[in-house]
Formats: sequence, structure tokens, C-alpha cells
Amino acid sequence: MSEKNTQLKVSAIKDGTVLDHIPAQNIFQVIDILDLSHAKNPVTIGVNLESKSLGRKGIIKIADRFFADEELSRIALAAPEATVNIIRNYEVVSKKRIDLPAEVVGIAKCSNPMCVTNRQAVTTRFKTIKEGKKVKLLCHYCEKTTEEFIPLRH
Repeated sequence: MSEKNTQLKVSAIKDGTVLDHIPAQNIFQVIDILDLSHAKNPVTIGVNLESKSLGRKGIIKIADRFFADEELSRIALAAPEATVNIIRNYEVVSKKRIDLPAEVVGIAKCSNPMCVTNRQAVTTRFKTIKEGKKVKLLCHYCEKTTEEFIPLRH
């Protein structure tokens, strides 16, 4: 019997950004945060891939697109352990972890139903708090701590 190659292959990108080590259950939050559903560039998404550290992970490859640090720092809410790989000419030229921003504005929803941001057209604003691998958000307006990232729906 011949041995079959059962490894799945995802095509490499020549230039662009690869976001790796995204918790599988949060992959679509990252897509929303970066507004990738409206991207004109080719985007490859892998979900529920095996990961030694996460169990299951997601990966996103965006061809010919590079993000500013502040754009990437927003995804730390949904994927605090994510890594960013910058690809040039099919080679990884830079690899780094995403830094959690001190403050996030306009991308998360306050979990307090009485918060002014849930009752009026007020932009949300949170201070980020990292406790181990967990990220919490402290609302600037009502001072409630939100334990789980709830993305705003526009």
C-alpha cells in the first residue's frame, strides 16, 4: 500500500499579512473588527485548525495588505495571543505578537443595558484591563467592567 499525503495545503501569499493563533471561536469577530468582509484583496480564512496551544485556532491571510499597529491592536480584544506575520516575496520578514491597546473606542459594546452608550448615539470608550490571558473592558461612562468582548454591530 502506498502512503497518501493527507496534509491540507493552503496557498502561500506573495506579499501581505498573516494573522495566526486566533481562537477558533473568535475568528469572525476578528474579521468584523478589521472589516475584512468588504476587502478587495484576496483573503484566506482557516477555522478550527489544530493548535498545540489553543486546541483549535483560526488563521487569516490577507494578500497585498498591511495594517497599522493601531488597527491590529484592536483585534487583541478577540485574540490576545494572536501573532502577525508580514510576508514579502513569500518570506516571513517580520513576526510579532499583537499589543493590547490601553483604550478602545467605538468597536465594543458595553454589557450594562443602562449605559448611555446603549441608550443614545454615544461612541463607546473603554479602558482595557488584562488579567492573565483574560481581557476585561472598563466603560468610560458607566464604569461597569465588561468581562467578554461584545463587538458593536454597525
